[in-house]
Amino acid sequence: MTNQQPDIVPVILSGGSGTRLWPASRAQQPKQLLPLLGRRSLIQQTVDRLEAVPGVGAPLVVTNEAHATAIGRALASSHLGDATIVLEPMGRNTAPAVAVAALEVIATRGDAMLLVLPSDHAIGDEAAFAEAVRSAAAIAADGNLVTFGIAATSPETGYGYIRRGEPLAVGGFRVDEFKEKPDLATAQHYVSSGAYSWNSGMFLFSASAYLAELERFRPAIARGATAAHAAATRSGTIISLDPDTFAACEADSIDYAVMERTDHAAVLPIDPGWSDVGSWSSLWEISPHDDDGNTLVGDVTSIDTANSYVRSTDRLVVTAGVSGMIVVDTPDAVLVTTAEAAQDVKRAVDDLAASGRSEVRTDGTTFADWGITMPLGKGIGYDALLVRVDPHALCVLPEEPDTMRHLRTIVGSGRFTIDDVDTVTRLGRAVPVSEGAQVGIVNDSDDPLMVVVVSVDTDMDGRTVDAELARRSDAWSW
Repeated sequence: MTNQQPDIVPVILSGGSGTRLWPASRAQQPKQLLPLLGRRSLIQQTVDRLEAVPGVGAPLVVTNEAHATAIGRALASSHLGDATIVLEPMGRNTAPAVAVAALEVIATRGDAMLLVLPSDHAIGDEAAFAEAVRSAAAIAADGNLVTFGIAATSPETGYGYIRRGEPLAVGGFRVDEFKEKPDLATAQHYVSSGAYSWNSGMFLFSASAYLAELERFRPAIARGATAAHAAATRSGTIISLDPDTFAACEADSIDYAVMERTDHAAVLPIDPGWSDVGSWSSLWEISPHDDDGNTLVGDVTSIDTANSYVRSTDRLVVTAGVSGMIVVDTPDAVLVTTAEAAQDVKRAVDDLAASGRSEVRTDGTTFADWGITMPLGKGIGYDALLVRVDPHALCVLPEEPDTMRHLRTIVGSGRFTIDDVDTVTRLGRAVPVSEGAQVGIVNDSDDPLMVVVVSVDTDMDGRTVDAELARRSDAWSW
């Protein structure tokens, strides 16, 4: 850390699961970690757009333990510096999360401004956003707690609204009132009046100003966050909050705990092409369209298709004679709905969770310190896995008795360590592994190493295979 302290510290909140964007978004790989708008994930884009704002320091991310490794990998390329990652043992909403972040910033970087951002929003006009942050910093320097209000261009019932009060000499407006998600008629009134903005969930204020107002209005949350921060354990840039003390902290949002109570709430109206990317239909709205109004991602062929979003991960998807459709194909699940019913995807996910389906949690992709594994497919008695090992890293495959393996290198070069015997591997080389052997995949190079691992169950006898084939026979055609 240099002697010059940052003027603004981004506090990125990454606790959501994005259930309305299932099956791409899963509990263990939520939407902020996905490249839904280009090659970079939403959380990477959140950090990328901050590089245009002078005085912004390395980000502080508040998330849970399940996402820590993936977020660390995603932000490793940030030009703002190494991210500090605060791990919550359980969710307590945004007020305690930002309180812990404020305490950490004051302890390590001084009383900087906190730019609180959700990790999964999209901004179309990044120059306008950077200018808005600069304007908000001037308003916050006068002791205000600033919320960014988005220009309300349509009567959205899924957003909260902010009514603007008197203008402030330093810019922006005093907040007159926060309004919850309205019904359609009320939302239409809000938009037509011109006095309301959408509540974006983005804020800027000094760390000390936020803590002072939290102590004033919700002292129990302030005490709980202080206790959890004081009892936290640290490993490098990872801060793990103490489970017992954080569990005792009351849960509430910034809006309810502070912004709706304080006399210092200000709103800065902005129009930077913002979206909360809250559903497949909203993602379609902000994505590039072809001449027929379609957004087609991946291997997709469309015939007489209009105003639809079609996304394929790894197979051909064909649509014909449809309009206003949402089709999302992933290796283990397919979603088909209409744009109008896109919000109901959450209900489907709730039903899947109630029935114990693993597809709610994960598509099988796992993140590790050494790299990533992705499922390629499975069948009767076998499964295939793609293993990506980072440069100068080691992957040790889990021991699987009664399993033979076949390793084939498809990208890069390295070594297979099989029962402590090294075998050099390169593009195209295949190595069989006998059952019960210990397997390590070593990448000695400066480039990624990718290996397909096919595992075969040697304990599956013919009768088991015959029974499984009979069970599936009505779904197969020979």
